[in-house]
Amino acid sequence: MMQLHLHLLSDSTGETLENIAKAALAQYDDVETMRHFWPMVRSETHLERILQEISQNPGLVLFTLVDRDIRRTLESRCRAMGLPAVAPLDAVNHALSNLLGQEAKARPGRQHTLDAAYFQRVDAIQFTIAHDDGVGEEEWEEADIVLVGVSRSSKTPTSIYLANRGYKTANVPIVVESPPTDTLFSLKNPLIVGLTTSADRLVQIRRNRLLSLNQHPETDYVDHDAVAREVSFARRMFGDREWPVIDVTRRSIEETAAAIITLVNERNLAKRDK
Repeated sequence: MMQLHLHLLSDSTGETLENIAKAALAQYDDVETMRHFWPMVRSETHLERILQEISQNPGLVLFTLVDRDIRRTLESRCRAMGLPAVAPLDAVNHALSNLLGQEAKARPGRQHTLDAAYFQRVDAIQFTIAHDDGVGEEEWEEADIVLVGVSRSSKTPTSIYLANRGYKTANVPIVVESPPTDTLFSLKNPLIVGLTTSADRLVQIRRNRLLSLNQHPETDYVDHDAVAREVSFARRMFGDREWPVIDVTRRSIEETAAAIITLVNERNLAKRDK
């Protein structure tokens, strides 16, 4: 397996660079990537420390830096070390500049300006954390989305991802011995989405979870027949209530969240058309 040192330098949070790097690396197999993440690079002194680390762990350098002096220093030093230094947003900015007839604003992290959307995300994250795993049912009506599913069906990580996209998300576990309260079935505002997965996959995930906690992995929690009954019970509940269902067996968190956002948009569009 090939090893790659990947250095990500940003004058802001670096979120954009991380997403670009993740998308690009997904196209290659058998690559072990050691990521070196350097956010908030806004001074020559800071850059100098980073360059020392890069020289000790040479590899690909990706950067989003608007300060011309810092950028020039980075590019010059990388050339001297024989390392590629790539600014992945340059081509996009150049095309936009030509089309719009104006220069880009050289402001670090301008996409993260504290606007209404930023505060919406903060509120969504706070709400979602406070309403994880069935907590705070008296406020579920305030949610944009409520995810329901059996234990380890990716409810929490999907909720957090949706919250980062600005959606207030609660999640509720489905337990055969202790079904949800009537509050869940009387909700009007949130879109309720059922998450399901195959029993085989669920047993594997739960068994790994127990082993990571140093707990005995031979209980009803991982018994295949018991898990299959759980999944069937949840599916019947989703069907009886006509809630949309997403099978997460072969989906990443991002794919599941994207499907849910599509459902939200379709629902909002249908409401506007009425």
